[in-house]
Amino acid sequence: MALFKPTKIAVYPKHGEKVTQDTLYWKNYKPPVQIKEFASVTHIDFSPVAPHNFAVTAFTRIHIYGPFSQEPVKAFTRFKDTAYCGRFRSDGQMLVAGCEDSVVRLFDVNGKVALRMFKGHRKAVHVTDFTSDRYQIFTGADDCTCRLWDIPNGTELTSYREHTDYIRCGVSSKLNRDLFFTGSYDHTLKLFDARVDKSVMTMNHGQPVESVLLYHSEGLLVSAGGRYVKVWDLLKGGQPLVSLRNHHKTVTCLCLSSNGQRLLSASLDRHVKVYNTTNYKAVHNFDYESSILSLALAPEDQTLTVGMTNGILNIKHRKSPEESNEPRAQRRRRPEYRVFVKGKNYVPKQDDYLVSKPVKQHLAKHDKLLKSFNVTKALDAAMQSWTRHRKPEIPVAVIKELDRRGTLKNALAGRDEKEVSYLLNFLIGNLVDPRFAPVLVIAAELILDIYKSVVGQSSIVDRQLLRLQELLERELDYQQDLLEVLGMLDTVFASRLPRKEVPCPVVERPNGLPEGNMITSGPQLQAT
Repeated sequence: MALFKPTKIAVYPKHGEKVTQDTLYWKNYKPPVQIKEFASVTHIDFSPVAPHNFAVTAFTRIHIYGPFSQEPVKAFTRFKDTAYCGRFRSDGQMLVAGCEDSVVRLFDVNGKVALRMFKGHRKAVHVTDFTSDRYQIFTGADDCTCRLWDIPNGTELTSYREHTDYIRCGVSSKLNRDLFFTGSYDHTLKLFDARVDKSVMTMNHGQPVESVLLYHSEGLLVSAGGRYVKVWDLLKGGQPLVSLRNHHKTVTCLCLSSNGQRLLSASLDRHVKVYNTTNYKAVHNFDYESSILSLALAPEDQTLTVGMTNGILNIKHRKSPEESNEPRAQRRRRPEYRVFVKGKNYVPKQDDYLVSKPVKQHLAKHDKLLKSFNVTKALDAAMQSWTRHRKPEIPVAVIKELDRRGTLKNALAGRDEKEVSYLLNFLIGNLVDPRFAPVLVIAAELILDIYKSVVGQSSIVDRQLLRLQELLERELDYQQDLLEVLGMLDTVFASRLPRKEVPCPVVERPNGLPEGNMITSGPQLQAT
């Protein structure tokens, strides 16, 4: 006897789900690789040179991971307290980091011991970065000062004390070695020029600033703080360009895509939002299991890395073109073999064969009832309240299967007023849905044929039948209006098409003169 085949539940597209180019692009990542760090991951930075390793700052360590490694290829552990903001130099050979002990350390990526230790801050240093000439470092700390350091001499060049609260973010210009930006918990953003002794531009974010980001052209600056992401036009004196409020908790970090056309923001609400930098509309969203503290994208957007408060480092690698074009059924295929060990030194013989047990089949409740030919209870099981409202495709699939078996009429017959009311209520809610209409129209016709003799005896059923009638009449009116609009659109489109000029045939007269639109007094000559 053949095995029973479960009812096939069709997968329908969801209402309101729009598949755009951004959806396809940002969903083209493999399942994430998760690595457990020692504490919250506060900063991630990708090396600008191949193979684009990335530095992960967490607690008293900075781990450097390869593009596809799940274990750190390098670790810097010479910190006495919590490390902050490990960043690569533009050549990928140096790495700088701040620390809770107020000391700034400069490392050679291929070494272990710090090459330089810059001392001058009095509190924790949360901001470090290299200037564009590679020979200077700027830092920002909780002592409300930002400082510029010379790498060859290991000395302090300039110090600024204009902020009135902690400096927790900053970025240096990649086009001008003298310019750098800072963001503070005093709600302000400041632009400093190393050639002068004070800031040259100040912007008020309105919230404690958690992250700043400079566009590749350096004409726009992005700041994040509170629930807001704000864009500032630096060419117009730091005027606010746009304010985004798509998160419902504090925004902690920002990132730009490799081409600069998409802006990413991450928040404590466990979401990463992707914005179009043309109109600043959210075009995609990533969900994570914990609050996000750090975010980074590899060059060419090959790797998306997120650090969370629970110490998890989430890494997503982009699929190759071969994996993207591979059919889904083939991607989900699992190896069809099992490995087992029978004894420590067991060696299988040539004549050995495997006796496998039949796989136990787990059926849904309505499938179990269909298997025992109890069609009425099978339909009732599929029409349970939760299934009927949350997954209407299951009752529709069962109705379709009963119609295929020719037992749908038996399943619908012999019901009381309450059960008929449930069926009519389901039809009212889903009959005009184009996904379910071909199946439910058959069920509606059968219900009317079976219970037409009792119409008028139940006020509840009568009201539902009137609602069903009104629904169908309204749907027919909609369809008629749509056909009229379609006809008008066809007329408009046809009138817009260029007309092809058909040349008028020219007939030669017997004397060699062409015949045209001429009025003659005699009879017209016939064409030969």
